[in-house]
Amino acid sequence: MQRSLILKRHADLVDRMAAAQGVDLEETMMAGHLSPGELGDAVLACTGCAAPEVCEHWLAAHEAGEAAPDYCRNSTFLAELTARFKR
Repeated sequence: MQRSLILKRHADLVDRMAAAQGVDLEETMMAGHLSPGELGDAVLACTGCAAPEVCEHWLAAHEAGEAAPDYCRNSTFLAELTARFKR
């Protein structure tokens, strides 16, 4: 898979995982609670996941307001972000 497609896939996963926790990443950045560097780091961490399809399945099966699963490379980051700013 091309690097740009990998980045897009994982950026989407990070966005969807945050949304599942009630956090709008764009709004959070505009409010100054998230830097572009932090978001980039989260996407890069996500690209290190060997099984992104597991997160895709989890996202399809869970409702908004649930914490990210423990196996998510960004679970701690997303929990901290949720505490900082929730939509």
